Amino acid sequence: MKPRDQFLDDDGVEAALGMKRDPLRFRTIWISDVHLGTTGCQAQRLLEFLRATESETLYLVGDIIDGWQLKRRWYWEQSHNNVVQTVLKKAKKGTNVIFVPGNHDEVIRQFIDLDFGGIKIRDELIHTTANGKRMLVIHGDRFDGVIACAKWLAYVGDNLYTMILKFNQWFNSWRARAGLPYWSLSQYLKGKVKNAVNYITSFEDALAAEAAKKGLDGVICGHIHKPEIRDINGIKYCNDGDWVESLSALVEDASGELRLVTWGEIMQLKKSSKLAGVEDLCALPS
Repeated sequence: MKPRDQFLDDDGVEAALGMKRDPLRFRTIWISDVHLGTTGCQAQRLLEFLRATESETLYLVGDIIDGWQLKRRWYWEQSHNNVVQTVLKKAKKGTNVIFVPGNHDEVIRQFIDLDFGGIKIRDELIHTTANGKRMLVIHGDRFDGVIACAKWLAYVGDNLYTMILKFNQWFNSWRARAGLPYWSLSQYLKGKVKNAVNYITSFEDALAAEAAKKGLDGVICGHIHKPEIRDINGIKYCNDGDWVESLSALVEDASGELRLVTWGEIMQLKKSSKLAGVEDLCALPS
């Protein structure tokens, strides 16, 4: 006989116990850089985030599946399957799901402008917020000089990043046993190494310039795993982060305001009695 938890997911258990709560509702959610198919992917936490939230539109802004790593070695946990099934379920129930492929899932770019299982596949597009702001939605890898000019170097960097993540898992396992919080080596290096800082700044400036060239108000992207909202020469630059380390998403509320949220914030709200809308996030520390 199968154990009970193989028949009921987290939502089913809550419902059975009379604990079912309404999800946190947004007008739009953007997530990217999930990297399903890698050991660094935080699929279970993303699954919890997806089950705790609802939106009219859900954007998958690239690198959802890591084809680069899957070519080297097959790795696919049940939680990775569950993420895919949850997204398909949302599309079936009426969520407008739009997939903008990135460089790690570039094989899907051959299906641009097609729809599969209720999921629209698009190269880039313009999202209009509730307050009328026009935002370019794009993964961003085409504005990465390393990807554009030396793809072999990008593969080397990807292997190095994978090694750093494996070290992080070991190191943070030790920190957890010692009662210490999570610490990210890769984010530390990005913040301290001058070339990495310059690379990120150049990337952000290039995306903002592209939005300005198109006469838009801003840009929403992923790719560099650095969640950010800031003004660049009058253009609103938004990066939704990743689901390897920052566990972040960009959300739009009913009034059109954009905000970065994390898995931790959403889980904190799920445990509370306040699950009415994005306004509850204002009470949380940024």
